[in-house]
Amino acid sequence: MQFTASRPFRGLFILLALLILAALGWRYWQAHGTASSAQPQPATGNTARPGFGNSTAPTPVRVAATTREDFAVYNKALGTVTATNTINVRSRVAGELVKVAFEEGQRVKAGDLLAQIDPRSYEIALQQAQGTLAQNQAQLKNARIDLQRYKGLFAEDSIARQTLDTQQALVDQYEGTLKTDEAAVNDARLNLEFTHIRAPISGRVGLRQLDVGNLVAANDTTALVVITQIQPITVSFTLPETELIPVLARYRSGAQLPVEAWDRGDRQLQATGVLASLDNQIDTATGTLKFKARFDNRDDALFPNQFVSVRLLSDTLRQVVVVPSAAVQFGTNGTYVYRLEGDDKVSIRSLRLGPTDGVRTVVEEGLEAGDRVVLEGTDRLRDGSTVEVVNAADEVPVTPAAHLQGKTGAPAQPAKGASAP
Repeated sequence: MQFTASRPFRGLFILLALLILAALGWRYWQAHGTASSAQPQPATGNTARPGFGNSTAPTPVRVAATTREDFAVYNKALGTVTATNTINVRSRVAGELVKVAFEEGQRVKAGDLLAQIDPRSYEIALQQAQGTLAQNQAQLKNARIDLQRYKGLFAEDSIARQTLDTQQALVDQYEGTLKTDEAAVNDARLNLEFTHIRAPISGRVGLRQLDVGNLVAANDTTALVVITQIQPITVSFTLPETELIPVLARYRSGAQLPVEAWDRGDRQLQATGVLASLDNQIDTATGTLKFKARFDNRDDALFPNQFVSVRLLSDTLRQVVVVPSAAVQFGTNGTYVYRLEGDDKVSIRSLRLGPTDGVRTVVEEGLEAGDRVVLEGTDRLRDGSTVEVVNAADEVPVTPAAHLQGKTGAPAQPAKGASAP
């Protein structure tokens, strides 16, 4: 006979088992926790962070001296390289493309043959025009001879005045027809010349759009090839209206403003040129003015439609105080630096700054040339803090214990709460 435990009893058994496991776990944790606390703790030593609390240990810092030098003021912008001229070469006459005389990407000079259209129909048209011209020239010659004859007869009163006037009108008519025929000959000769498609400018050709054997229409929408003039080449860029006053002042004075083109990452100088022109109005949507710089580009470093970082040299400040930008701090009361005094203490000096290039900053007021300022370790400093100058960034101790070890030569003591090795 079998008995089956009811559901309430089954749940009670499970709960009882969980309680037993929890009790065992608690006893295990108590035993190991007591053993750990019974072990002797290592001496902590003076591990206060330099520059904080009651610590008297100097704060390790890295310093640099301000200098007096010429400072170049650059206006930076993002620019687009544009070809000086871009020509879409199309045929002026219709016909079959029988010859392509260029290689894709090659340099061409103005007047070089690029392609040829089948010239036979235009040669025939020229011959027809020349034949009509010759026929009308003969008629004009005969009419002029008759006119001279009629003038003699009229002088002898042998013919009427009307006959002479009629012959004169016929000569004038043939002369007009002859001019029309000459124009037709010139037009046929010009169309025949247009079958030889030549480069209108010097530059570099792109990829060809049509192959030999294609039928070409006059002034077709599809160009045979595109020629871009890249020597010289231009770069278009914009500057905000807040930066325009010094730039426009120097440009209107006739000065040549140097312009540098760098790659997008500002790592490599691509080319140097000069400011060539500027737009005649500010864009109201962006508040910027468009400029254009010209580059010789003799080494083909710049390519049409390339994006570059532009640096426009707008001014050069002579013999100004310059401080490393890393030393400049920003607070609620403005910009300041920690200046190193003679007693290895630092003091806060408020600054009035001028232009900056990201690495160096011009100091208009607050420092003199030769003053030493803190570059690294400023987060541990206050006005009047004692510091220890180190020579290189890798000599700044990572931890206060490492700093104390370097000063005394004794092994560093682990911090409170840290386990011994």
